Amino acid sequence: MFGFRYYTPTKVVFGKDTELQAAALIREFGGKKVLIHYGGGSVVRSGLLQRVTDTLTEAGIPFVCLGGAVPNPRLSLVYEGISLCKREGVDFLLAVGGGSAIDSAKAIGYGVANEGDVWDFYDYKRKPAACLPLGVILTIAATGSEMSDSSVITREEGLVKRGCNSDLCRPRFAILNPALTLTLPDYQTACGCTDIMMHTLERYFTNGGNMEITDALAEGLLRTVMRNAEILAADPMNLDARAEVMWAGSLSHNGLTGCGSSGGDWMTHKLEHELGGLYDVAHGAGLAAIWGSWARYVFRDCLPRFRQFAVRVMDVAPEGTDEEIALKGIAALEDFFRRIHMPTSLRELGVSPTEEDLAVMAHKCAVGVGGSMGSAKRLYEEDMLAIYRASM
Repeated sequence: MFGFRYYTPTKVVFGKDTELQAAALIREFGGKKVLIHYGGGSVVRSGLLQRVTDTLTEAGIPFVCLGGAVPNPRLSLVYEGISLCKREGVDFLLAVGGGSAIDSAKAIGYGVANEGDVWDFYDYKRKPAACLPLGVILTIAATGSEMSDSSVITREEGLVKRGCNSDLCRPRFAILNPALTLTLPDYQTACGCTDIMMHTLERYFTNGGNMEITDALAEGLLRTVMRNAEILAADPMNLDARAEVMWAGSLSHNGLTGCGSSGGDWMTHKLEHELGGLYDVAHGAGLAAIWGSWARYVFRDCLPRFRQFAVRVMDVAPEGTDEEIALKGIAALEDFFRRIHMPTSLRELGVSPTEEDLAVMAHKCAVGVGGSMGSAKRLYEEDMLAIYRASM
C-alpha cells in the first residue's frame, strides 16, 4: 500500500432536469458573471443551451457564451475564451458538454487567473497558482473531467497534445442528468465507455502497493461499464444503463480507483495523446486501438495484476500458466471492444501512419513524459515505437 490523498470537492447533482438548478448552484459558489462554454450545435439543437440561459436570465445572472469546443480541444479557442473573459469581467465558468468543453473551460480558467501564456502549464514550464471557478453540465459520459484534476489541450502548431493536472481546476459542481446523453451517436457512447474503463485500467495495472478495497471498487466499476455498454449497444435509449455509465465515468477519474496504488501507469493515454494530436481521432477509440498492443508488450512485467484482471474482471478460468491466463484476459477485453464496435488496431481506427509518422509520435511521446514513464513497465522511446508498430 502507498499513502494517498483523496480530494473530491465537486458537488454532484444527479438526476432528471438537474440542469435547471444551474443558476442556483452558480450563485451558491459566488458566481456573478458567467462564461457559458460549449461545443458544437447539439447543445443548441437539443434546446439545452436555451434552458440553461433561461435559468440564468430568470435568476438575474449575466452571462456571455463561447461555443466551438471540439474533440481534442484547441489552444486557439482557449486564447479566445481568456480574452473574452477578461474583456467581459467574467468570474465564473460554466462548461456545457463533454470532456472537450470542460477541459477547454479549465484551460480558460487557468489563463484568466494567472499571468503569462497558459500553454506554459501544459508544456510543463510552470504550474498554475489559481483557476477561475467553474461548474459543469455534463452531456457525454466519458472523460470524467467533471470531477477530475485534469485538462488536456491540443496546440495546433506542431499538433502537440498535452495535459495539466492540478486540484485548482476541479469543478465546484457537476450536474449529471443521464437523459442529456440520449441523443449521442452510438459511436460516441462506445468511445465514452472505453475512456471510462481506461481511466480505471491505467490505475489498476501498477507495480507496487495495492489495496483490496480499491481493487474491488475498480473491478466492480469495470464490470458495470462493460455490462451496460453492451446494453446500450443493443438499446441506446436505455436510461438506466446510461445512468450507470454516467456515474461510473465520474468515479473512474476522481481518484477513487487509484487510492493506495503507485499512482497509475498512464502510458496508454500518453501514447494516444500523440495519436489524437496528429490524426484528431476520437479519444476513446484511439485508446482501444492501442491498449491491446501496450498490454501484450508490458504484461510479463506486471503479471500478477494481469492475471487478477483476467480472472476477476474478464471471467477467464484460472487454468494454465499465469502468462496464458493473462493473455486470455487481454484477448477477452479486445473481444469486448469489438462487440461495442471499437477498433483494436490503428488500421481499424482508420489511420495508416508511415514509419516516419510512428517515429515522430514515439519521439513526441517520450519528450512529453520526460524521457520515460510507466508503472506496469517503464517505457522509453524505443518501447513506445515498438508499441505503435505492434498496434498497426
